[in-house]
Amino acid sequence: MTALGSSLAIVAYMALFATVGIIFLFANLLVGRLLRPSNPHAEKLEIYECGEPTIGTSFVQFDLRFYVVALLFIIFDVEVAFFFPWAAVFGKSTNMMDRDFKVVATSQETKQLELTPAATHLYQEMGVRHPTLPTTTPPSLVGLVDENASDAVKAGQRIHEGARQLALVTIVDIAAFFAVLLIGFAYVWKRGDLDWVRALSQERAAAAARPTDADLLAEEQFLSA
Repeated sequence: MTALGSSLAIVAYMALFATVGIIFLFANLLVGRLLRPSNPHAEKLEIYECGEPTIGTSFVQFDLRFYVVALLFIIFDVEVAFFFPWAAVFGKSTNMMDRDFKVVATSQETKQLELTPAATHLYQEMGVRHPTLPTTTPPSLVGLVDENASDAVKAGQRIHEGARQLALVTIVDIAAFFAVLLIGFAYVWKRGDLDWVRALSQERAAAAARPTDADLLAEEQFLSA
């Protein structure tokens, strides 16, 4: 009964979401129809396409190459969009690993060490909802933090060195991602999918497979020997 109830709840939520979306759409269309001005004339009712007058009928068959190019553009465009969250994390980590960036302060109320508001905001922007001051040194930072220093200095070193390691990890991560992206790009280029005229790619492949004069001469010398 619990599984059935949860399934029905999911269906109910989806139905509610679809209903609200449909009502919102038609409500806006109705409001726009009632409120927007209406002043049709011959020039306004003409078909607009790139500022050029229409010639011929619109029922034409588009070349399949348009769809291939559009599909490749969408694929690589979506993958490039993943660079933006990486850039945000990399920029914030490089900002936090700066030694001049103050990350630890003493609370005036409790007289205890705490993160500065700027450091707290950076952690929250990177996805840490409730950032706290590190009290222990993780194994990856052993040797990079001076354990004989004061608590404030140690906490600052832990944060700075941790941000430095995060920046290095992001560089390796984006390098691997970019390598995969380049491999895919090289693959579609090798296949000739980027050539507007596929015959050119077929001719290149045939020319590459065709033996050269040097190959034929070497083969004749080998047979004569």
